[in-house]
Amino acid sequence: MKFLVIGSGGREHAIVWKLAQSKRIEKIYCVPGNAGIAKQAEIANIKVDDFESLAKFALDNKIDYTFVGPEVPLALGITDFFNSKGLKIFGPSKKGAMLEASKTFAKDFMKKYNVPTAEYKTFTDFASAEKFLKEEWEENKKVVVKADGLAAGKGVIMCQNRAEALTALKEIMQDKSFGSAGDKIIFEQWLEGQETSVLVFVDGKHFSIMPAAQDHKRVGDGDTGLNTGGMGAYAPAPVATKELLEKVKNEIMPNIINGLQKENIDYKGILYIGFMIDNGNPYVLEFNCRFGDPETQVILPLLETDLVDIVENVVNQTLDKINIKWSEKSAVCVVLASGGYPEKYEKNLLITGLNTVKEDEAVVFHAGTKKADDGNILTSGGRVLVITSLADDIKSAIDKVYNVIPKIKFDKMHYRKDIAQRALKWINR
Repeated sequence: MKFLVIGSGGREHAIVWKLAQSKRIEKIYCVPGNAGIAKQAEIANIKVDDFESLAKFALDNKIDYTFVGPEVPLALGITDFFNSKGLKIFGPSKKGAMLEASKTFAKDFMKKYNVPTAEYKTFTDFASAEKFLKEEWEENKKVVVKADGLAAGKGVIMCQNRAEALTALKEIMQDKSFGSAGDKIIFEQWLEGQETSVLVFVDGKHFSIMPAAQDHKRVGDGDTGLNTGGMGAYAPAPVATKELLEKVKNEIMPNIINGLQKENIDYKGILYIGFMIDNGNPYVLEFNCRFGDPETQVILPLLETDLVDIVENVVNQTLDKINIKWSEKSAVCVVLASGGYPEKYEKNLLITGLNTVKEDEAVVFHAGTKKADDGNILTSGGRVLVITSLADDIKSAIDKVYNVIPKIKFDKMHYRKDIAQRALKWINR
């Protein structure tokens, strides 16, 4: 089989890496790819939103299935476009991707189909939102302020009081710090507790839940500093207890599937559910319409079933016919980022030590890298590499990954030293 993977980050490298393990794979292509992906797939420089060129590439190369990594092409309707050309593609329709592309759409969907979520209020103009905060919101009451649209995982501001919420409102709606994503805004009830991500394979009728993961969004140790696209993750997350996952399986997911069918939403791909666990109760914070990054880099290494088989069954709506198996091991990944990320950072810095990491120590996923003319690997993004280690338990996986990291070097390299420590606290509580 021939597969086309769309995207260029650590998530896409993990997808290519897992697909490459299949005996059913003849060739993998990836657009636009990166330096690490290029070792396992043929890469082509096509933009992820150039649907005409992508479809032509798929037809010319007789691609069996296309696997979409990032959210933007899904939100723009790549699945609908490929389907119209008779091409098989893994990812929800444009309407399905609205669950991520519009937080208002997602919240209204949750409310309509009895999916537990935080209370919320939506505004489409600055004056009404400001009036609501000044007249109806208590001065010292916490609130979560969200830009409605896609903001690369950064459009959420946690506000401790009304004054901070007013600043966030101005930043999003007037200063346009997240561009058109902030044309609409949501004020959401603040929930206390721990977050966890539960990713689910969905074929529109059936679903299969993956091991829960926990991402670390803040750039600094101890969850300090700015929000990022993710500085590391681990799976399975012990905060997602057996009882909680049973609730997701028996109550929450059936309601979501019912909603998708009632709304005539064609959803064949990944549904990423971000939960806040407050007093043992799961509340849905957000949906993503694709694999998370860096959650993919800890989830896919635990997958024992052939990913090609899963993709085929999802696209053909026969997910109930396959028994998906997962490793009993634990996985921890740490992101190596450019100094200054998520704000200003340098590019084109030489990366050394990549060839010193042994296969049994860790998998090195490339996120923001490129190959220089002389064959050296250089940095090309904020999140540069993702190092993933597997072990029999979380503690051993943490030790393993942090033993590997010093082997890799580039100027001003930054990474968190406390990834997965929350898991140890939970286990030892």
